[in-house]
Formats: sequence, structure tokens, C-alpha cells
Amino acid sequence: MRNNLSFFVLPLAWISGVRVDTLNEDNCTVRVKHRWINQNPFKSLYWAVQGMAAEMPGGVLLQNKIKKSGHSIAMLLIGTSSVFTKKAIGKILFTYDKGKDLDKLVFDAVTTKLAQTITIKTKGIDEKGDVVCEFSFQWSIKARSKP
Repeated sequence: MRNNLSFFVLPLAWISGVRVDTLNEDNCTVRVKHRWINQNPFKSLYWAVQGMAAEMPGGVLLQNKIKKSGHSIAMLLIGTSSVFTKKAIGKILFTYDKGKDLDKLVFDAVTTKLAQTITIKTKGIDEKGDVVCEFSFQWSIKARSKP
């Protein structure tokens, strides 16, 4: 997903300032900067904006792996949890760097024809290198049956 396309795919994330910073085969980094439009009443980054930014690295990478496989595979978020440890101000980065795990997940879904699940964890890191939040997203994928 390129930044020029994310407006049409995820307009709320775009408006909130969530942007894909880097994307390759094995990792994805997403950034968001605290601004007036995405802040909460406490003058920090609203938790839902952090959630959108935290979900995107793993979700985009998984989506790319599914597309590259050439198979019709359903993808569904089935659970999430979060912990907030510091006021989120400035630029926050979220990274997922376990693309190899996603390759195995997609392979297993295709070969077994059974639903596969994975928990993707991301941390929000501020400009000082401090962790401001931690998110966990549980994804399920399953190869679709051919009609």
C-alpha cells in the first residue's frame, strides 16, 4: 500500500496522519505525528489513531503476502489488545519485522485449507526511543474454497 493509495483505501487513517514509512518483503514501518486533528483532550495522540497506526504494519505486510501468493485467501482481524505506557506526542513509529512468519502462515493456509491464526505485536516508539504503547492484533486467514 503506497501513501497515495491509502487515502482511498483508509481515508480516516490518511486524515489522521497515518503514513506507511517503509515497506519491503519482511518489514513495514508506519508513522504518525501528533497534531491538533488527531489529539485527545489531554493533548496527546488519541488512542484510536495509535491503534490504526499500530495495526497497519502487520496488516499491510500480511495483505501483500496474500496477494503475492496468488491464492484467494480471506483475512480477518479477530482480536486486539493494547497497553499505553507514556503520553504519545511528536512522531511515533510502529514496526512489524517478522515477514517470514507471515510467509509460513500463508503457506500453511494454502496447503492445509484450514484457518490459520497469528498474533502480530507492534510497539509505538517516540522520537526519544521510548515505548509509548504496545498493541497485539490477532489475525485469522483461510484459503477460500473454489466454486
